[in-house]
Amino acid sequence: MGCGYIKPCLYLFIACIGTLMAGIYPAARAAATNDEIMAKWVAHFQPSVLSREAALAKLQWFADTARPFRGKKIRSTAEDIKTHFWERDVLAVAFQEITGITVTHEIIGEGSVVQRIMEQLKTGKSLYDIYVNDADLVGTHLRSRAVVNLTDYMQKEGRAYTNPGLDLNDFLNLEFGQDYEGNQLQLPDQQFANLYWFRYDWFTRPDIKKAFKDAYGYELGVPVNWAAYEDIAAFFTGRVIDGRKVYGHLDYGKKSPSLGWRFTDAWLSIAGVGDRGLPNGLPVDEWGIRVEGNIPVGSSVARGGALNSPAAVYALTKYVKWLQDYAPPEAAGWRWVDAGPKASRGDIAQKIFQYITWLSHEDFHRPGSPVVYPDGRPKWRVAPTPHGR
Repeated sequence: MGCGYIKPCLYLFIACIGTLMAGIYPAARAAATNDEIMAKWVAHFQPSVLSREAALAKLQWFADTARPFRGKKIRSTAEDIKTHFWERDVLAVAFQEITGITVTHEIIGEGSVVQRIMEQLKTGKSLYDIYVNDADLVGTHLRSRAVVNLTDYMQKEGRAYTNPGLDLNDFLNLEFGQDYEGNQLQLPDQQFANLYWFRYDWFTRPDIKKAFKDAYGYELGVPVNWAAYEDIAAFFTGRVIDGRKVYGHLDYGKKSPSLGWRFTDAWLSIAGVGDRGLPNGLPVDEWGIRVEGNIPVGSSVARGGALNSPAAVYALTKYVKWLQDYAPPEAAGWRWVDAGPKASRGDIAQKIFQYITWLSHEDFHRPGSPVVYPDGRPKWRVAPTPHGR
């Protein structure tokens, strides 16, 4: 999470994101007392690791600390995925009822989020107080020095407004939002993991398992490398299951910014690009860029990088081949936003690279979906993405 500048009431909202739990809020009553408001939200944000008393005390801290800022307004923005709609429709409402500070959380396209960050940096005009943006913008933030150093702020100027119960170790991958000295420039707001997705019901059917073993000589199961993934893709593609032709792979190929993310998030690295050092693969990172003394110095093999290395060539070659040979023909015209929920349509056997945010799409869960049993259980599972050749 990057922000153009920060005020105490804004920081309270950032701290609140690390405190409240998910759910769907009940309608607020206009004349509710403070005790009623607290009790309502404690009940709403269940289950919780906190006792009722501890949760009440935590929310009361927000109310007490925000008292000088009641009536203030905060503007924030984020891209259009369900996590951020929940923040808008639930978290911002909870924060406003508890603190009296109004939050307008505007949901826009991801490209627009980046454009408005850059416009604010260039013009100096405040468009938003908070930007929820991808952590790979941290390089822009640390070079521009246009965002608040949260580590310094929490220890100094903002100490009085920092939730004493906020445990940063509860966040995953804090290092992705830090500068080279370990200062926190962004707080993780969501985890955009990519996993392997597959039709568990097909993978466990005796007739399908027998046919696979007869063809390939080993048991059908979750692939741990790309060779096995390709075997499974070839096996399922064109096969008719329950009267329907199916495909062994799913991806997208339309020229768009999302096609760039498809490789950096992190297709190249799972093919073998990047060194094993930390953080982020020193001296050559997962994007194939060589870094020396915190400065990028080259991406080609000739300059010590790996963007045209054998692993990178392998990654691109397999991507194109699998899209052409094993995915639905229309997938070549899809963007990530188009392809994200498509595995739920019922004719896809596996997907090597499933952004898990799409698994919240209703078609992966609703009764009557081809990937859901009548009793609501999913016919699919996820597992670690297969790595390397």
